[in-house]
Amino acid sequence: MKLLVKLIFVIIFTSVLFAEDFSEMSTQELIAIMGYVKPSNLPKFKAELRSRVSSMNQNEKKKYRKNLVKMK
Repeated sequence: MKLLVKLIFVIIFTSVLFAEDFSEMSTQELIAIMGYVKPSNLPKFKAELRSRVSSMNQNEKKKYRKNLVKMK
């Protein structure tokens, strides 16, 4: 079961790396790919992420702050 969950996560994760429309992604997905977005997509990614900060719950904000280091 854990292998299946990991496999699904890997498939979703790799497919979102090539996404150009970040508005279609969940906040959790955006947080998960912080630091892995292609430089050409970074401005759109950052804009979408910033627009969601105000609506993040405490757990999402904690993960967001933790992953901010990956984007520098």
